[in-house]
Amino acid sequence: MITIKSFTFNPFSENTYIISNQQKAAYLIDPGNFTDAETDVLEKFIEDHELNIQNILLTHAHIDHVLGLQKAFDRYKVPVLMHELDQEILDRNPMDANRFGFFFKRFEGDISYLKENEIISLGDDSFKILHVPGHSPGSIAFYNEAQKFMISGDVLFEGSIGRTDLYKGNHETLITQIKTKLFVLPEETQVYNGHGNPTTIGFEKNYNPYF
Repeated sequence: MITIKSFTFNPFSENTYIISNQQKAAYLIDPGNFTDAETDVLEKFIEDHELNIQNILLTHAHIDHVLGLQKAFDRYKVPVLMHELDQEILDRNPMDANRFGFFFKRFEGDISYLKENEIISLGDDSFKILHVPGHSPGSIAFYNEAQKFMISGDVLFEGSIGRTDLYKGNHETLITQIKTKLFVLPEETQVYNGHGNPTTIGFEKNYNPYF
């Protein structure tokens, strides 16, 4: 049984997730912790629950989702897993940070690339990689079929979709990908996204104004 813990971090109100199993193996997803206080909250939760971080996962590499990436990598020393098409997005973060008025170093650490339909495992629990570009070229969702939930990043929100006016975003691509990759899943599937409240596939199919 997977447990999901969310934290809302940084000025962008980004959702960082820790998913863990009963054996205390865990993934850290989209570490957006920016301040020392946010980092302390995240690390204390991991320490208090005696979690063993197996990997750091990125749904995508926009700066609000990776503000704590270097800190997490330096602390837990585990590879970062992401889609190859977002490597350029990750590399652009120092420039993007400068536009927002702060300094941000280029990430230095071990990265492995995930592919469409690849399966990653956390103990006995498995997650299917769904490549859902449009918000960014390498946006992916981590789908757990057994418990019917996904960590979706900024692809699909409660009553909305991810921005497509950012670098290499594409509105038509995102709409098509959501329809063909996400809306074919069971309607009760929980969607834990990158900002705001969780939602379900069924709710978004029936009520999201973009569809």
